[in-house]
Amino acid sequence: MANSKYEYVRHFELADNMLPNTWLVVRIDGRGFHRFSQAHNFAKPNDRRAIDLMNRCAIEVMKDIKDIILAYGQSDEYSFIIPKSSTLYSRRSSKICSTIVSLFASNYVMHWAEYFGETKLQYAPCFDSRTVCYPNDTVLRDYLCWRQADCHINNLFNTTFWALVNQGGLSEEEAEKRLRGTFSKDKHEILFTQFSINYNNIEPIYKKGSTIIRKKTEVTSISPNSGEEVKRMKLVPTAIYEDIIGDAFWEAHPELLK
Repeated sequence: MANSKYEYVRHFELADNMLPNTWLVVRIDGRGFHRFSQAHNFAKPNDRRAIDLMNRCAIEVMKDIKDIILAYGQSDEYSFIIPKSSTLYSRRSSKICSTIVSLFASNYVMHWAEYFGETKLQYAPCFDSRTVCYPNDTVLRDYLCWRQADCHINNLFNTTFWALVNQGGLSEEEAEKRLRGTFSKDKHEILFTQFSINYNNIEPIYKKGSTIIRKKTEVTSISPNSGEEVKRMKLVPTAIYEDIIGDAFWEAHPELLK
């Protein structure tokens, strides 16, 4: 940047570097997505197209920003995990979260038609974002446990709520009143006795959310010199739908907490 008499205005910028040697989590959330889902006729309680689109956006973000080691998403939110050793954008909070959320939102628009076909995007989606420091591995895991537990609680409620509305003939107000004060076991009972739905058999993607990690995958490309196919192993961001609260996931992927 050229020096000029106006350069003094840079001193008004506030430093927002995140603490060193801490995990950075960037969480994005859809803004006004209840209205957005209604305007685009999302299926209830879960629209697989919408979930797959969110996952695609997160994968594209991870392809672009190599520092991200893991992402976890459910509903209209996604959390991106950046390791303690990262110096991405000098750990500037505003730079990190604005880059990730803008990449995510632009990919949402770009790939919309691939997942929703002829359903036209009525207006631009909007996401907010924040960056939070977590001091150690235990707290980071507790954060991810919190988000996956939230996914399970919300999905159980929504599955029961929409069963009462779509199959039970209740209005949305009546269904909400029916579920007020109920516990998990009560919702399981309603689903099984009234609608023959065993919640345990529902697809994991809905109950556990989506975890994206970099998996070793055989990738085929064309050599620019010979024009022949070349196969090589690469770390490719891939969505899986597993429990991340217990130890099994972390024992299977020890590289994540290095």
